[in-house]
Amino acid sequence: MPLTKSAKTRLLDAAVNVIRAKGYTATTVDEVCQAAGVTKGAFFHHFASKEALAVLAARHFAMLAERLFATAPYRRLADPVDRLLGYVEFRKALLRGELPEFTCLLGTMLQEAYQTHPAIREACDKCLSEHVDMLESDIAEALRTHGADGQWSAESLATYMQAVIQGAFVLAKAQNRPAVAAACLDHLHGYIQMLFGHTNKGKQHDGQYDGKPSAGAQRRAHRSGAGIRTGTNSNISPYGSDGSVPHERSTSGDRAGS
Repeated sequence: MPLTKSAKTRLLDAAVNVIRAKGYTATTVDEVCQAAGVTKGAFFHHFASKEALAVLAARHFAMLAERLFATAPYRRLADPVDRLLGYVEFRKALLRGELPEFTCLLGTMLQEAYQTHPAIREACDKCLSEHVDMLESDIAEALRTHGADGQWSAESLATYMQAVIQGAFVLAKAQNRPAVAAACLDHLHGYIQMLFGHTNKGKQHDGQYDGKPSAGAQRRAHRSGAGIRTGTNSNISPYGSDGSVPHERSTSGDRAGS
């Protein structure tokens, strides 16, 4: 029998979902409480304010994302460049469902609150920086293994990758469709291949990984948040009924790429 989530966790899950759908400013404490199924008294038992909730929601979202990416199939690939390419493919595979289900809570809050709520900005910056650090580790290993032209660093490429992903989410919102984000990730995939002179190995990395999340990763993505869904919207599937990606596949190479 699954454990019942605490009121605090339900409020954090609800905050992730409601803020991604409506934005930080438009989200009210009442809406979060209603989505979480808790009383307003319970809210203020755990959080002093909506801002305090948002700060902890950023960390909650980041922890869910960290868990999702740490256990993704591409992490098993031996070649660090393949892991970077697999990361982009995994990111693209998470572009499922409605826009609020796969866009980033951190980017959403930063766009509104970076000047008016310094505590939220600092919390989101810390979480984004930790994700960049994860990418930087693989890039540094790829540089040691494959080399490069010396014109860029592991840190600069990791930051650029995050910028592409966050920008892709903004464009997806602007055009109200995930296809533009998928196209951005296709270009990122090709750019990484170009930087490392990495030849195409076929869609499945020599049969090891096809870019599609495993059944376990699908369940985790459905529960969490960076493509990342929390349990409060568990009736919405992140995958099509046939398991296919509901947007165009890449036409730029051998792979489709959150």
